[in-house]
Amino acid sequence: MTWTRGETETVRTDDGTGLWARRSGQGEPLALCHGGPGLWDMFEDVTGLLGDVASVVRWDQRGCGRSDPSDGPWTTERAVADLDAVRGHFGLERMTLLGHSWGAQLALSYALAHPERVRALVYVSGTGIGPDAGWHDAYRRNFRARLAESPELLARWSELTARRPQLSEAEARERAVLQWSAEFPERERALEHARRMADPWLGVNFACNRAFNAERNRTWARVVRLRDSNPAEKSACSVTRPRGRGEVRTCSPAGVTVRVGWPSDGSSATTAVGDPGGAFTSQDAAGPVCAAVAVSVGRAVTAVASRGRAKGPRDRREVPFSHSVIR
Repeated sequence: MTWTRGETETVRTDDGTGLWARRSGQGEPLALCHGGPGLWDMFEDVTGLLGDVASVVRWDQRGCGRSDPSDGPWTTERAVADLDAVRGHFGLERMTLLGHSWGAQLALSYALAHPERVRALVYVSGTGIGPDAGWHDAYRRNFRARLAESPELLARWSELTARRPQLSEAEARERAVLQWSAEFPERERALEHARRMADPWLGVNFACNRAFNAERNRTWARVVRLRDSNPAEKSACSVTRPRGRGEVRTCSPAGVTVRVGWPSDGSSATTAVGDPGGAFTSQDAAGPVCAAVAVSVGRAVTAVASRGRAKGPRDRREVPFSHSVIR
């Protein structure tokens, strides 16, 4: 099959909001959910590798990127409904979902709400099934340590961060590129990869970002209170240490089995959501980054992205793929 470039389309949601979307390629449907929150689709290069094995749907979330300006609402319920509008627009009965960073959380939320419409879930560098307090402090420490490998870059990022409310669009892009560059283990090309992510630069929707982060914090605060007040909920999560391996934690929130494994040397963590063979995310030196992604489109693994690189069935090309968390 040959890869065909699709035309841009506007998806109309049930409240009339227009969402930028594009479908290209041939094969089983694969919908991509970008990170942020408040960013836009950055999967063009990845789509180019998958176009002859999957019909790839890309879209910009509500009020972000090339979608219509919007004042929200920015809630998980609304985002799930928007993703379902994208599915319906393209006439997809079932689809494989790939979510990256915050988009992984959205993809998981959609799969829980509409399991009959999801063929498989690929959870890439998500923020995890748990409060941000469980990883964010370590992420920030490791982020600064990695950026400090080039003291002038850390100094410039710190300067821009201190002036963030007053930054021009050019400065906002520069700050994002510096921040995203810390996510790439291939340090000599980290800035190149990060600049590719920011091309085109469509601006960050910070109102969207703040709303979703606040919702996530409220949700996990309620979950923690409920868990701590109910011994039965605590026992739903068990910890075992299989011989020769690191800790493995198995939980079942909302009927979804989640297995998290840590190698005994503490170097990385791997999370599988649902089928242990179906979705993976890793922790690298600077926090959650893309370490390995297996994209199943109904028959076999068709692409692997590893540490900033993606490999198709017949070729290997470097693809920018950062965690892109905005904090």
